[in-house]
Amino acid sequence: MAKLKPPVQWEDHIQGNPQAAVVLTEYGDLECPHCGIAHTILKKLEAKYRDQLSLVFRHFPLSEAHPHAIMAAIATEAAGRQGKFWQMHDMIFENQSKLSASYLLRMADSLHLDITAFEKDRADPKLAEKVDADFESGIMSGVNGTPSFYINGVKYNDSYDFESMSEAIDHAIANHPVAK
Repeated sequence: MAKLKPPVQWEDHIQGNPQAAVVLTEYGDLECPHCGIAHTILKKLEAKYRDQLSLVFRHFPLSEAHPHAIMAAIATEAAGRQGKFWQMHDMIFENQSKLSASYLLRMADSLHLDITAFEKDRADPKLAEKVDADFESGIMSGVNGTPSFYINGVKYNDSYDFESMSEAIDHAIANHPVAK
């Protein structure tokens, strides 16, 4: 069974309760339509499990199939420097069909980001390195497509529909040491 490598770390993007019984890590491509569908399901899971679930997102841009994926990933990282990674992440998934450099700039503006800093950060090679590091960790973790999920560090190979993921999360909660 494939394991998450490296495990979730402080530099990961984590949303929700950091002490949650279940940590759900997604390797995703911001332009991937399957990841867009999964995004809607993850929002429902967040609402259902609240403090019992935290989400982690790692970039796995499939740039040959999705030419805007790397640009979108870097934009989320640039927004993250202003504390708005998850807002930009969500906005991109909700507007996947409109991805372009100018549209990402409009998204940044609508999030009230400092546009000068955002543009400077998008050009910072450290952000591209972060995206590359996420991609490399995905390869080490056994990712072979997007979206790919890990529940508490173990690869989840079932369907990513709401019911199947809920069942897996329920199982993880029931087997969490604090839950016993």
